[in-house]
Amino acid sequence: MKLVLRPVVDRVRRRQGFTLIEIMIVVAIILILSSILIPFANQMIMLAHETAAIRTVTTIHTAQGQYRAQFGRLATSLQELGPPASGQEGPAAASLISHDLALGLKSGYKFTLQGTPNGYRISADPQTYNSSGRRTFYSDQTMVLRENWGQEPATDQSPEVK
Repeated sequence: MKLVLRPVVDRVRRRQGFTLIEIMIVVAIILILSSILIPFANQMIMLAHETAAIRTVTTIHTAQGQYRAQFGRLATSLQELGPPASGQEGPAAASLISHDLALGLKSGYKFTLQGTPNGYRISADPQTYNSSGRRTFYSDQTMVLRENWGQEPATDQSPEVK
């Protein structure tokens, strides 16, 4: 009777954990999958940042329209569109965009707004090229959004975003 029970007990003891080979196979599979998925995930993150940058440029255009309606002129900087540091809203800080955008940084992109003799121009450049974005953007009072695939800033001569 003891002889019959002993092999069963030995088999149960042996199956309590994973062998080193099984663990190594699982780790190898995880490494292979992560080497395939991480670049894909990074591309999706960059695409999300670029899409957010495009929407932010649209937000700035809308804020410029509201600013012109309130103060009779276009804003010449993002700070004029942003919230006041303290005190009342006014031409120096109209509170039409968020604080982070007024500082020029949002969703992995650096934004600038400059007044021009005919209106304004907006530039959006990735904070870290090929990490937070692969494209630069440009727009002006015409509201046509232009892009450049690369590190060079987009200009009024760059192709339109499709």
